[in-house]
Amino acid sequence: METNPEIVKLVPLNDLHISLGAKMVPFAGYNMPVRYSSDLDEHHTVRNGVGVFDVSHMGEFMLRGKKALDLIQKVTTNDASLLTNGKAQYSCLPNETGGIVDDLLVYKIKDEEYLLVVNASNIEKDWNHIKKYNTFGVDMQNISDEMCLFAVQGPMAAGALQSLTDIDLAKMEYYTFQIGRFAGANNVIISATGYTGAGGFEIYVNKAQAEQVWKEIFRVGKAWNIKPIGLGARDTLRLEMGFCLYGNDIDDTTSPIEAGLGWITKFTKDFVNSAAIKAHREQGVARRLVAFEMTERGIPRSGYDICNEEGEVVGKVTSGTQSPTLGKGIGLGYVKTPYSRPESKLIIPIRKLDCKARVVKLPFFKKSSNMVD
Repeated sequence: METNPEIVKLVPLNDLHISLGAKMVPFAGYNMPVRYSSDLDEHHTVRNGVGVFDVSHMGEFMLRGKKALDLIQKVTTNDASLLTNGKAQYSCLPNETGGIVDDLLVYKIKDEEYLLVVNASNIEKDWNHIKKYNTFGVDMQNISDEMCLFAVQGPMAAGALQSLTDIDLAKMEYYTFQIGRFAGANNVIISATGYTGAGGFEIYVNKAQAEQVWKEIFRVGKAWNIKPIGLGARDTLRLEMGFCLYGNDIDDTTSPIEAGLGWITKFTKDFVNSAAIKAHREQGVARRLVAFEMTERGIPRSGYDICNEEGEVVGKVTSGTQSPTLGKGIGLGYVKTPYSRPESKLIIPIRKLDCKARVVKLPFFKKSSNMVD
């Protein structure tokens, strides 16, 4: 996880998290709860039950106008014209040099109105990038400081939250959302999305109603043994699914094709640097992001070398951990393309030991029904 020792912002419920015993750390420019009890306990709570992350550091932009879709199509790789009202889409913002400005979610609120949700560390960068291409007269509004976002994740999330809304949560399909009354607050976006692969919802609420909504979630969730969850467990949960973390697995130097994001890169339209990225797909790339699991005891960490069986360095680990669910070391990393095929044998030097690993297909954790196709 990236940290910034400089001046940090506070999420609206900062004091509440401290009162709950959270260990707070600087993350993406914000003071954020990294854990309340233990990373292991919090991980299993989400994977098997239900937990709540305060991810109010994320950024939100509203785009409105007749040409809002045209702007989104220009700056994102996925095809937002396929969105209908109430649907969301995972996408990324390509830069002019073949890399990725950020990954994001695009929500179609209604015709001519969209919500973009971006990473906290990239709010200003993303805003300036999109604004640079806004030759369409689109009304852009940065509402990041007005919104709070709670990710209620886990297989018991729908049951735990249902009494707080008239919306039938169990019938909401993955990557759809509805706007309605929730926990006594109006105009709340309830989105069947998340970063854990455990199922659940992301709740977007105005910061003035955030504490009320948080407390109501925990009041009704008590019967479900709901718990607050920190960034530590969020990282192990997302890694078990193989979800990319911006700044680790993707950044301004990584091509969507290298990163395995070809499935959200649609060449049925023209977007920023689309010709060069299309060439990556057609001509091939020298390296690829792979998932690997340790076949010997060892925990891979970001920055570790990845070697072939002869000991030649062929890549770098970008994310790595000991999987709480699988009980083994897992990781993501870029390797030279010949070593990217499933079952390729790798060596990860860990504390002077050459630990064996193998390339595997994602996700690492395969029992979840709530995954991107």
